[in-house]
Order: sequence, then structure tokens, then C-alpha cells
Amino acid sequence: MVTKTENYIINKLFKLYDSSQSPLTVRAVTLTFTRKDNELIACCLTFEVTLELYQRIDTEALFNLKPDARNQLSSQKFLEAPNITIEASLKPDLLPLLTEYTVNDEEAANYILKISQEQPDHQLLFTESWLALSVKQQQESGEIGYTTLWSYISPENLAQASNSGEEIATGIVNFFKDWTEANLSAKTQKSAAKMLQELDKFLTEISDINPDKITPNIAADLPEHTPDDNLLATIVNFFKADEWAFMEIPGQPALQLPFQGENGKWNCYARARSEQKQFVFYSICPVNAPENKLLSIAEFITRANSGMIVGNFELDFNDGEISYKTSIDVEGDRLSFALIKRVVYANVAMMDEYLPGIMSIIYSNVTPVDAIAKIEA
Repeated sequence: MVTKTENYIINKLFKLYDSSQSPLTVRAVTLTFTRKDNELIACCLTFEVTLELYQRIDTEALFNLKPDARNQLSSQKFLEAPNITIEASLKPDLLPLLTEYTVNDEEAANYILKISQEQPDHQLLFTESWLALSVKQQQESGEIGYTTLWSYISPENLAQASNSGEEIATGIVNFFKDWTEANLSAKTQKSAAKMLQELDKFLTEISDINPDKITPNIAADLPEHTPDDNLLATIVNFFKADEWAFMEIPGQPALQLPFQGENGKWNCYARARSEQKQFVFYSICPVNAPENKLLSIAEFITRANSGMIVGNFELDFNDGEISYKTSIDVEGDRLSFALIKRVVYANVAMMDEYLPGIMSIIYSNVTPVDAIAKIEA
């Protein structure tokens, strides 16, 4: 198999558009095309932006620049000058939009420039159609900025996802190893779980790869547990024996696990608190409560929690995340498979039971009282 990469110097002003069709004028530097056996497997655009425009990109997370999907190269801040360079890759599922109208890389480059002038509503010009791989600025002290999760996975692997599961898994593992070293905070596990939830959805949308098949490989690539990790090892062994797909979060005593219930699919998060001899399990609701529904959801989960014996719902007012938590303290005893099973299955059963009520409040303007009444009737 022959892989070939061609670079085309652009060095022209170029317009891209956000989801509201508001334009971003950037200076396109190069277009890079990668082909394997003459099949286009990656298209990358390198462009420059001012600090002011970058701040807009950063705030709105354009080009799929999720805050938690970044690995900083340094702690220095971007300056007014020189311009900031962004490298972005076209989403693999959109590559056919190029190959449909072009026969070679030169035509593809000219086609992108042409639609920029004539078709501002073309999907290839939407910022959400591109995955930012890196954001960098050359300063006197050296290059600063960050790379992203997408660069670890690589555009080529995403384009051939059905045959590149192992490479994608390795990229995710390497990203999380670097990411956790730079993000050792109280919210690390929560952020990782949310990021993996988005990644799972993304992989499902762009290809025929099954993300659940990747996660066991990731877990297998992580370091073996030491004797001090007995609590976490017990938890891991339970989910292996119970045949759950899961991913260990590198550097953290935590697992991320997908779950399919009768009423929806969501991600779960298991954490070992070894010093406290505690096991905590979360179900993360697949949708966040929008700001205008926070009070209604707060009332809903307060009514739902009333009378609950095992576990409770929680709501993060900062981002609208809804979760269900169960936990157990085994100080002076041991964490058995039977205890883990009760904590886990009581948890997912409650999320599955109350998920339709949450959805009805967010999407159908049902009142909390009516939503609870329908569930608990």
C-alpha cells in the first residue's frame, strides 16, 4: 500500500462559517491531502488567525476545540502578535464531498477555494466540519500552544476507522496519559467521562466502527495494578467477569463504561476511593439540562430523591449535568462482587426508570409534578 501526501501553498484570505452562518476570515496557509492507494484519507487545512479571532474560536469551541480535549505544550499565554496558527482536519465522513467533484489534489484545492467565494453555505466551509489538531504560536521563548485529542488519533485512522480500531485505541490511551498528567484536579475524572461520552458519539457518527470494541483494548494497554490497588482491581475484575465494555482512565482510579438501557444509552463512571475504602458509581444522563430548564430539573430530581433508599440524583448547576450516584463504604470489610453488583444495577435501573421524565421536561415542557406522577404511577 502506497501513502502519498501533497501540500498546496494557499496564502490567501479565506472565509469559514460557524453554525449561525457568521463568517470567520482567516489566512489560509496550506492545504494538505493524504492518499492511500489513490484513495483520499485526509484533508488538512492550516490557517492563521489574530488573537481576537482566536478568542472567539476558543470561547465558542469552534473547529471542535472542546476545552477538555487539549494537551498544553506550555503554560504561557498567546500574545497579540504574531498570528496564531491552527491546523485542522476535515471530518472523514465529509471527504466524499471533495472526491465527488474532483479527480486529483490540485482540483480539490481549487474547489475548496472556489466554494469559499461562491457558496458560503457549503458544508465544507462550516467550522463544525473541521477537527482542530493543534493551535500554536511562535514566540521569542519558543513555540507555545496545544495539541488535541484528534491529533493523537490522527485523521488517517479516523478515515479508516473500521480497520484502525487498535491505532485509535492507542491514540486515546496516549492522549489520556498526557492529559491526566496536566489535569490532576478534582474534576479530572468527571471531565474525562464527559469527553469519552462525546468521543463515543463522534466515532459512531463518522464511521462504521463500534466504539465499544475499542474500550477493552484500551484497558488492556494500561499498566498492571499494584497490591495497593486492591479495591480498583476488584472493581475491574467484576466488570470483566460481568462482560462490560470499559476503559480505565489513565492515572486515575476510575473506569468509564457505556450502558444501554430500555429508555436510552449513557455513560457510567466507576471510582475507587482506596483510602476511604469506598466504591462510587455514577450514571451520567446523556443530555444536560439547558439553563432555562435547570429549576424544573432541580424540582424533578428533588421529588425523585424523596424516599429513595439506595442512591440519589444530582444536578450540576454550572453545566446542567444530571447524574445518579450510588456508593458503598467497606471499611473493616471487603468489596465483594455481590456488593458491587447491587450498587451498579440499582444505579442504572434508576437512571433508566427516570430518564423519560427528564427528557419530557427538557424537550416537551412537561411539568416536574406530571413527569414524576407518570413514572411513579
